[in-house]
Amino acid sequence: MPKLLSAAAVAAYQREGYYSPVRVMSAADARRFRSALESHEAKTGQPIQGNWRHKMHLLFTWADELVHHPKVLDAVEDCIGPDILCWTTNFFIKEANSPGFVSWHQDSTYWGLDPDHVITAWVAFTEVTPENGYMQVIPGSHTVEQLPHMDTFHKDNLLSRGQEISVEVDKSKAVGLAMDAGEMSLHHIKLVHGSDANRTGDRRIGLSIRYIPTYVRQTKVRDSATLVRGTDKYGHFDLEPRPKADLGPAALAAHADAVGRQVKALYQGTDKAEFRA
Repeated sequence: MPKLLSAAAVAAYQREGYYSPVRVMSAADARRFRSALESHEAKTGQPIQGNWRHKMHLLFTWADELVHHPKVLDAVEDCIGPDILCWTTNFFIKEANSPGFVSWHQDSTYWGLDPDHVITAWVAFTEVTPENGYMQVIPGSHTVEQLPHMDTFHKDNLLSRGQEISVEVDKSKAVGLAMDAGEMSLHHIKLVHGSDANRTGDRRIGLSIRYIPTYVRQTKVRDSATLVRGTDKYGHFDLEPRPKADLGPAALAAHADAVGRQVKALYQGTDKAEFRA
C-alpha cells in the first residue's frame, strides 16, 4: 500500500511522468526554510550561487532536514521503492523581475545514471505561478527515448550547460504546475520540462531533490550520494556524511568532494571545472 500518495496518484506518475501538487509541509514550515536560506544570503551579501546551489544538503543542517523529510520520502518511496539515495539537490531560484529561465530539456541528458528510475521532488519554498515562472511539462514524454540536446551556456539559462532540446517541442501539450508554498511536484528524469522568467516582484524559490533507488549506477565517474531511507546493498555510490553544523569544516570538505565528482560527470566533454553562478 502507498505511504502518502493514493494508488491513482502513483499510477498517474507512472503514466504521465509527473504528479503535482503534493502537500508535504505547512506554508509556515516553507517560510522557515526560506528564512534559513535567506539568512545565509544576508550574511554573505549575495544570493546563493555557483557550487553552493548544488548539494547544499551537505552544507546546511536545514537542507539535510528537508531531504530526510518523512512526507517527502513517503511520496518518493511510493514511486521508486524503500531503499533511497539522495543523489543531489539543486536550487532553482528566479529573482524578482529577472530574465532567468529553464529551457525545454530532459534531466537525463548528462547525468550518467542508469537505469532511468530517477525522480525529482521539487519543493516550493514560495508560491509558484504562471507569472513567476512555474514549471511546465509535456505529459507522457518520459516514455520516449532520450532526445537530442544542444548546449547553449546562455547566461540567463538556469541549467548547468544551458542545454535545450534540439528538436521541436509541441508546446500545445504543455501543462503548468502551479503550487503553494509547502507543496511539491514529482517528475521523472526523462520528462520534457522547462519554465519561463519571473515577472513578479518577489523571488520564486524551489529546491529540486534528486532521489534514486540504491540499485541505480553512475556510468561516468565514481560518484557519491546520501542514504536517506532503507539500506544500500549495492555500494554503487560512496555514502556522504550528514552535516553536524552549518558550514562546519567536515561539511565543507564533504561538499567539495561531492561537487567535484558531480562536476566531472555533468560537464564531461567541456572545459568547465565548476558550476556556473
